[in-house]
Amino acid sequence: MGLTLDHFLILGAVLFCIGLYGAISKRNAIAVLMGIEIMLNAVNITMVGFSFFNQSKSATVAGDFGNYAGHLTGQIFAIFIITVAAAEAAVALAMIIAIYRKRDTVDVGEIDMMKW
Repeated sequence: MGLTLDHFLILGAVLFCIGLYGAISKRNAIAVLMGIEIMLNAVNITMVGFSFFNQSKSATVAGDFGNYAGHLTGQIFAIFIITVAAAEAAVALAMIIAIYRKRDTVDVGEIDMMKW
């Protein structure tokens, strides 16, 4: 018995739920950011799983890049998601550091940007 698409989808769903719980329930801004990153990684797992199990069953001709590129769409989307997640983490951490320097807290409940 090998891995099936169900295994990837269940793992992705469990990770997404863990990340969603972390993003909603935590008051620390860094913990919220980590929950969002876990959710993005869950999406990556499902993208790669769908890409792997959605391969066409037809015989591919050697050198036929058009048919081979269809096998890589999930991996390409995962690379884009990782890139966006890295940029999002950098911007969010910069914002958290700026808020911490101004307010001396990273508690999401205490941050009210309208009252500087």
